[in-house]
Amino acid sequence: METIKIGDICEILNGYAFKSDNYVDSGIRVIRIANVQKGYIEDADPAFYPEDFSGLDKYMLKDGDLLMSLTGNVGRVAILQKEMLPAALNQRVACLRIKNPLLSKGYLFHFLNSDYFENKCIQASKGVAQKNMSTEWLKEYEIPLYSVEKQTEIENIFDKLRLVIKHRKEELNRLDELIKARFVELFGDPVDNPKGWRMKKLQELVSDDCTISYGIVQTGDDQEEGIPVFRPVDIVNHVPIRSELKKTTEEISNKYKRTILKGREMLITVRANIADTCIVGEEFAGCNVGRGIVPIRTNEDEMIPEFLKHQIDSKHLNDNIKALAKGITLIQLNMEDLREISLIVPPLERQKAYVEFAKQVDKSKVAVQRALEDTQLLFDSLMQDYFG
Repeated sequence: METIKIGDICEILNGYAFKSDNYVDSGIRVIRIANVQKGYIEDADPAFYPEDFSGLDKYMLKDGDLLMSLTGNVGRVAILQKEMLPAALNQRVACLRIKNPLLSKGYLFHFLNSDYFENKCIQASKGVAQKNMSTEWLKEYEIPLYSVEKQTEIENIFDKLRLVIKHRKEELNRLDELIKARFVELFGDPVDNPKGWRMKKLQELVSDDCTISYGIVQTGDDQEEGIPVFRPVDIVNHVPIRSELKKTTEEISNKYKRTILKGREMLITVRANIADTCIVGEEFAGCNVGRGIVPIRTNEDEMIPEFLKHQIDSKHLNDNIKALAKGITLIQLNMEDLREISLIVPPLERQKAYVEFAKQVDKSKVAVQRALEDTQLLFDSLMQDYFG
């Protein structure tokens, strides 16, 4: 396979040290490191420079420029779109402009976004706390050079797969929004309570054996055999698996008997990522939780745990709970504040009907998620074949 240096096929531009003191509300968009994500430009927090600022000509970007982060998460690459112009290049972001007709921009974009190349960037970078990559190293890096026809074929394959992955993710988001919209339609905002539902504090809705308590403070070293323990990392954007949980000793777990799980609890995070939730079934009976999680067992004659989860996940209430957290280096939610949270208590039949609706939508989500994972697996496999 023939290879060619990136510096021989691309003009590589370095950015300018724009001063944040000069940022304005609108004008020339400044593309910073934080904007360059893996495969796309993040535009949630844009920065602008005055349009009449002199000396910017050589830092002005063009439609379709390839941009690469050189500091922090090094090697992330995105394509600048026309709707973001006018835009200028900030320091520690490189701009790659193809100058050789033998190379397809789409092919180069996909190669630079491969895990293989990203790992090479990390290995070539200097620094411990923060990685820094040199454009001199980038210029000397050699990439595989297929024929123009083969590049076009590879580009088309990955374009289609990226589009499928994007659509699958959008479908998952729409299904999530459907569940949330149905909740608001049936019950209204649980904070404002426009439908006038009966309200109770969380501590009034839990079972007699639920004390709303912190979990194990120090779980100790991971045990080969022992009591599985939930940590926040086990439930944040993740379906928990018992065999993957960290294990503590039975002696340590028994010191925190109040938080030993019986199954059918809602777990809520109370440290760092506040108010993430998860329902655990009977297969987790006997497990315990760490200091950052509180298990909630409801009195199911008044509120079923799945409905409690959906209510706490609703945006207004979730934001209110997060706002109760205190701390600087370590953000955490106090138990008294958690116990005092007010919740709507609709009739049990309505709770169950909504939860059943959400379960049916979740089945569709599972199917979409599997299709997404299959497509991602194919994408990764082809990346390895062509670029790895």
